[in-house]
Amino acid sequence: MLIAAAQFVVIMDTSIIGVALPDLQRALGFTPESLSWVFNAYVIAFGGLLLLGGRLADLFGARKIFVTGWLVLIAGSILAGAAGNVGVEIAGRAIQGAGAALIAPAALTLLMMLFGGTAELPKAFAVYGAAAPIGGTAGVFLGGVLTEYASWPWVFYITVPIALLVLAFTARSLPQTARGAAGSIDAAGAITATGGLAAVVYAIVRAPELGWLTTPTLVVLGIGIALLAAFFLIQAHSRHPLLRLGLLRAPQLGSANIAQLLLGAAWVSMWFFLNLYLQQVLGAGAFAAGAALLPMTGLIVLGMVALAPRLQARFSAKTMIVTGLLLLAVGLGWLALVRPDGSYLLDVLPASLVAALGMSLAFVPSLGTAIGAAPSAETGIASGLVSTSYQIGSALGLAVLTAVAASITGTGTSQIALTNGYAAAFLGAALVAAAGAIIVMATMRRPRALAPEPQTATVGQSH
Repeated sequence: MLIAAAQFVVIMDTSIIGVALPDLQRALGFTPESLSWVFNAYVIAFGGLLLLGGRLADLFGARKIFVTGWLVLIAGSILAGAAGNVGVEIAGRAIQGAGAALIAPAALTLLMMLFGGTAELPKAFAVYGAAAPIGGTAGVFLGGVLTEYASWPWVFYITVPIALLVLAFTARSLPQTARGAAGSIDAAGAITATGGLAAVVYAIVRAPELGWLTTPTLVVLGIGIALLAAFFLIQAHSRHPLLRLGLLRAPQLGSANIAQLLLGAAWVSMWFFLNLYLQQVLGAGAFAAGAALLPMTGLIVLGMVALAPRLQARFSAKTMIVTGLLLLAVGLGWLALVRPDGSYLLDVLPASLVAALGMSLAFVPSLGTAIGAAPSAETGIASGLVSTSYQIGSALGLAVLTAVAASITGTGTSQIALTNGYAAAFLGAALVAAAGAIIVMATMRRPRALAPEPQTATVGQSH
């Protein structure tokens, strides 16, 4: 439950600020253009630092990095809540993202330490995975309650007591992990990976606003790609690389990461545009829209915790992932049929439940496969890699499909124009999920032995 709390808070901190944005804008003087950086600062720091967080977990011990991440998250939450101007607010959100980037891979490493090689591992992954939709839904409700009955800073302060509670139980509930016996941080690799990922995410999230072919977008994207190319060159010649390139040769790991990337692109986009359709076309308020998503959230939790582990005992990970992605594609294709004069019961509920079932079937086995394909000494970096895949996929998918919806909607503000744009986004997300199913079907192979890793950090466990 402590490890699942990491997933819960990471997702909650993204969704909880949505309802508070108008109050936050008035209080701090955000312009409509700059307001998106309350989201973007968190996503860029989180996505850019995940690989480094995974490597630090391997080198210094997963529990130590897990604790450090929560302390950084507390500092960022307090700063964001106490901010008196735009700059401080954005800095606080970036620090929150940095803390999340330490927590997420360390949590997955601890999960593998506790349950790896046991029959309980699929259930553990299921609980961890189910914490994400619960965190997203809880964030919407908590954001509304705290903004209405307290004030906007409390959407950030609420993280502090949760973090303190996790830290209070960590010392006696999670295993102590020894510092790695060998290895270094690979400063050049960390700088190029973090800078490259941050630049790519920055370009992606700004592109719908600035234009995909404008000079600022292309320059930043080019810088990001150049830094990532330098990163891979450094990794090929480093004695203690941040990411051992031999690890990427495992077909299981590569296919599972592609599945996570495309799951993030399809699922997060669906969640975003479904909220918009419910509120801007069907006229639901923030609370009503959150309530409308509860059946979908409940099915995901049930599917991940109860159904997916049972099916994994009977079917291969490849079968589960492909089936889940296809179901997600069917649900999204169904949502593409939404109508301007539609209803929740006919246009949203059945399609969203099919999509939720697909997500619950694909997420757990793809996450477990991506991490399980790595040697034990590299669990942290594998965790950081799969988390990065999901986050980058989410940012890329949402940016691209936002541009698609905007191109269809144009300058229209009528329900018909908005619905046409959202339908195009749902159809695009369906194609992304279907492409993921095809890629996994073609590339995922039986596990094979990886080339032995060089003498790098090991993660130990003392009792």
